[in-house]
Amino acid sequence: MAGGKLIAGISCYYHDSAVCLLEDGQIKTAVQEERFTRKKHDARFPVNALKYCLEANSLTISDLDAVVYYEKPLLTFERLLETYLGSAPRGGRSFVTAMQVWLKEKLFIKSELKKQIKKIAEDQVANTAKLPDLLFSEHHLSHAGSAFYPSPFNDAVILCMDGVGEWATTSAWLGSGNEIKPLWEISFPHSLGLLYSAFTYYCGFKVNSGEYKLMGLAPYGEPNYADVIKENLIDIKDDGTFRLDLSYFKYHRGFRMTGRKFHKLFGQPPREGEGQLTQFHMDLASSIQAVTEEVVLKLAKSLQAETGAENLCLSGGVALNCVANGKLLEAGIFKDIWIQPASGDAGSAVGGALVAFHQHFKQPRTPNPHDSMKGTYLGPKFSNGEICAYLEGIKASYRSLDDPELMERVAELLEAGKVIGWFNGAMEFGPRALGGRSIIGDPRNQQMQSTMNLKIKYRESFRPFAPSVLEEEVDTQFEMKARSPYMLLVAPVKKELRKPMTAEQEKLFGIEKLNIPRSSIPAITHVDYSARVQTVSKETNSRYYNLIKAFHRRTGCPTIVNTSFNIRGEPIVCTPQDAYRCFMRTEMDVLVLENQILLKDDQPKEERDESWMQEFELD
Repeated sequence: MAGGKLIAGISCYYHDSAVCLLEDGQIKTAVQEERFTRKKHDARFPVNALKYCLEANSLTISDLDAVVYYEKPLLTFERLLETYLGSAPRGGRSFVTAMQVWLKEKLFIKSELKKQIKKIAEDQVANTAKLPDLLFSEHHLSHAGSAFYPSPFNDAVILCMDGVGEWATTSAWLGSGNEIKPLWEISFPHSLGLLYSAFTYYCGFKVNSGEYKLMGLAPYGEPNYADVIKENLIDIKDDGTFRLDLSYFKYHRGFRMTGRKFHKLFGQPPREGEGQLTQFHMDLASSIQAVTEEVVLKLAKSLQAETGAENLCLSGGVALNCVANGKLLEAGIFKDIWIQPASGDAGSAVGGALVAFHQHFKQPRTPNPHDSMKGTYLGPKFSNGEICAYLEGIKASYRSLDDPELMERVAELLEAGKVIGWFNGAMEFGPRALGGRSIIGDPRNQQMQSTMNLKIKYRESFRPFAPSVLEEEVDTQFEMKARSPYMLLVAPVKKELRKPMTAEQEKLFGIEKLNIPRSSIPAITHVDYSARVQTVSKETNSRYYNLIKAFHRRTGCPTIVNTSFNIRGEPIVCTPQDAYRCFMRTEMDVLVLENQILLKDDQPKEERDESWMQEFELD
């Protein structure tokens, strides 16, 4: 090994705990704690994730050169204090609540991290004399590192946008070789991420996890409130920088995101979580999406003009807005764009570790022109032997098929309209299922979207599904030529595949549009003819590629429906046990565990007990 460094990056205590293990600057393993604890967005110290990363690579804590925490807690505490003092006496109750948490847990994160690391060391080996160094990155530097270092570029400008780090909410950086240098930042409380979250909250979805629902709702509406937002809530400069009018918001000094002035501006109180979604909420979603896209495009243009850079890297929660990403790519401002697939805080575990390797230990970097993130297939995988032993133990009915026969059989079942749980290889890292832990279906089936939403995922009917398409066939299905292996770009469905609406259908509004087929692949075509595309290559995931190829041979369609293998409120499945439990609790028809295929009708009969749904926080 050139440098021989072993580094673990950790994010925890705020949102989505995760661990990434680097060996000599290469990502070996990365996984989120929620996948082991089954608690969605688990923010606790990632004991299980850290143990897995070590054990999967036959390491102990003592083998590590460093553990890197993804941000600097004292700077966050400083921001919290200054914000509350600046707004006193308002926000008193939330200040007391926040201080209780900080004084009990977060203010002493360094001590807590050391204690947890030492405990794992004691569990692993008797001799705990050597513990790794404990290092701290900064929040947006970790985002920048996660965007630039795994990218294929030697030089790039980096744009990070999220709710808030220590102080930064939007930041720009220059990456070159193994160095990342700051350009500028916008500081809290002025935040594009928190503005979007305010509308997420106002429309009745959960902040920090419901933003993608708001994005999915936007095409049902019209951006009728975009000017109201720009005239009252956000002042957008020509270069894309912005300031918010804080009198409309509560997030900087209270428990809620929006205040009475915000509610008065739009004429009604926030929607209750399970309340009716109306055209008003759809138009609001469309409006804040349009404003977000305007800011992102303006920032990108000004960064390109300022730096002359040909390449752009993106990270932070706003970088998961794949509609804005698609518009950015379409605009052609940069020669190429690379987006960190785990752009939220979980991905900062990757960034923190890489920042330490290249900037603290001053190790060189050679960009990987292919895929440093390894398709995000960085988590646990299970052998056919382990799976068969589990299935025998629970007396499940299954058949083991070799790959060619399996692919043909699954393609046949897809064509017959079956919904299939697909458990294949290593688990993905980040929010997207990419053919490792996926639920799949036939995109030509007009009923597939509602069937999957209501009977499998137990979620809102308006939510769109994504297509997985053979990489070499993407331009026959969608108006795009770029690779999109991480499902982070939205593109229009090919014009030749679209179905024009009748004059009567054109008059429909909102959810009324849902059941109107928009193309010959209606299950993945949103109401605006768009789709969130994943391109699949043989090099990245050969078995998933071969499955889609078998479906293509059989039907002439090189695309299948792909959604994450979980139900509403539950993390994506990790183990065969998780997968079988989800299979039996839903109306899924078929389960594929590596080379084992299970049909629902052949399984031991179990009484349906839906009390299990209370285990998960429905968001």
